Amino acid sequence: MEWEAVIGLEIHAQLATASKIFSATSTAYGAEPNTQASAVDLGLPGVLPVLNEKVVEMAVLFGLAVGAKIANSSIFARKNYFYPDLPKGYQISQYDEPIVTGGCIEIQLQNGKLKIINLTRAHLEEDAGKSVHEGFDSSTGIDLNRAGTPLLEIVSEPHSAAEAVLYMRAMRRLVRYLEICDGNMQEGSLRCDANVSVRKTGDLTLGTRTEIKNLNSFRFVEHAIQFEIDRQIEIIESGGNVKQETMLYDADRQETRAMRSKEDAHDYRYFSDPDLLPIKITDDYIRTTAAALPELPVQKRKRFVEEFKLTPQDADVLCEDRAVASYFEAAAGESMGNARLCANWITGELFAAINASNLHIAASPIAPRALGILVSRIADDTISGKIAKQIFEEMWKTGLQPDELIVEKGLQQVTDDSVISDLVDKVLKDNPDQIGQYRAGKSKIFGFLVGQVMKLSNGKANPKQVNDILKKRLNREIN
Repeated sequence: MEWEAVIGLEIHAQLATASKIFSATSTAYGAEPNTQASAVDLGLPGVLPVLNEKVVEMAVLFGLAVGAKIANSSIFARKNYFYPDLPKGYQISQYDEPIVTGGCIEIQLQNGKLKIINLTRAHLEEDAGKSVHEGFDSSTGIDLNRAGTPLLEIVSEPHSAAEAVLYMRAMRRLVRYLEICDGNMQEGSLRCDANVSVRKTGDLTLGTRTEIKNLNSFRFVEHAIQFEIDRQIEIIESGGNVKQETMLYDADRQETRAMRSKEDAHDYRYFSDPDLLPIKITDDYIRTTAAALPELPVQKRKRFVEEFKLTPQDADVLCEDRAVASYFEAAAGESMGNARLCANWITGELFAAINASNLHIAASPIAPRALGILVSRIADDTISGKIAKQIFEEMWKTGLQPDELIVEKGLQQVTDDSVISDLVDKVLKDNPDQIGQYRAGKSKIFGFLVGQVMKLSNGKANPKQVNDILKKRLNREIN
């Protein structure tokens, strides 16, 4: 408790546009190196950038979703620095007048409490290329396909490594809900830089910060930040001074190491880009964009708990992905008011089948309406839960509707008391030794007898009725 960390995350969300921020070049992932880099992306002499209108719409949509101030006028600046993957020698970004200022996002801590993380700003910029360290001769290649890809850089200030991860998860969920970023961290669509410094608890003076670049997994974010916090504390307690550096996280060694000295803002020599006009955003445009906002994850989670009586944990799982939430709502609508049972089937059987087949829920061979009907057939005692699993497997293989399969395979549940009574009587007649053990106080024998009745009915007997009738019969035998 003697030390506290001050952490600022800069999340880079690649905007889901078909073309780049200042050119018509494709942003598709996976192309051969340097096949998607135009003269504009490279900043060759005589070319002029033209702003992609879609990136402005997406930035405004994000700002409205986090309750931020949308600037009626914002400008692009040139951020000057030399690096091999930046052939122009500068990056087009925003500095003094970003498009989004302020706002906040809510995270849920491990103890269940909610915490608000305030945002500083979000601004538009172009991505740089990528250095590729491959081959047998230790050489480095440059792939400029990413150069000019539109980014929204979101700056905030969570205070601990664990909070930083929760914040990044919440941000990924939000941008995917808004459909402005696919959130694919493996492909670099969402990544972050972490600015880390430490100071004595209660001290208002900031310590020297380091910046850990390009963290592209939640696990790496937490590990890298915690390692850097511990490293800085050890340096200071040993009498040394923390250097302002740009760090790289080595996932194999689970440690950070210095890449180069860290620049301050003035080192970048920002100035307004002379080739780009200011972005002018009217209040009418903001109102029109606000009308397109979807229901946000926090709002949806709260509604699922209140409207469908889900547990907060189930609501969290279902609201993580907008497509999953939509699937659940559609299925719940067909489930005869059995939304919680529907949630259990989605997070259980359906998720297992989807993961095993490496599918997204949108490609599920079982439509939400069909799953809702299956759940309703369990609820109205047409079939048992065990038989429902068999039907689910057939639905997954064939795409047939549950009612078709129930009739075709004769799987309707037996609910006639007289039929079940006959089955119970036969099991009791065939198992006198087990009845004797039950009389002697071995209560586990009851489960065996239930199993025998279910086996005799080919799994069709209503389990609750079996339990009730068997219990009455055994009590009568004992008494």
